[in-house]
Amino acid sequence: MKENIYNIIRGKFLVSDDTFKNWRFMAFFNLLFLIMIASSHTADKKVHRIASLSNEAKELKSEYLDVRKQLTQIKMESKLTAVMSTTGLQTSEVPPQKISITKKQ
Repeated sequence: MKENIYNIIRGKFLVSDDTFKNWRFMAFFNLLFLIMIASSHTADKKVHRIASLSNEAKELKSEYLDVRKQLTQIKMESKLTAVMSTTGLQTSEVPPQKISITKKQ
């Protein structure tokens, strides 16, 4: 057992007679290792992209709520009358009348 561990540490398994099998296994192992690293990096990129899109969505929702609040304030009748009074327009004192037209045959 002790001899096998020393052979592995010294690298004798790489220079022995059946080294081709060992080199193939090591190449396969390195390929799997590279695939694992690439997969990890792509997963991290996706996580960061999701986080940035989530923050952007929160900002857009906040902006939407702010603009909607401003619009409802602008549409209030009291605000409209204040803006129109500066231009010289005033609200009518006389209520509107309905005009109905009857068709003669």
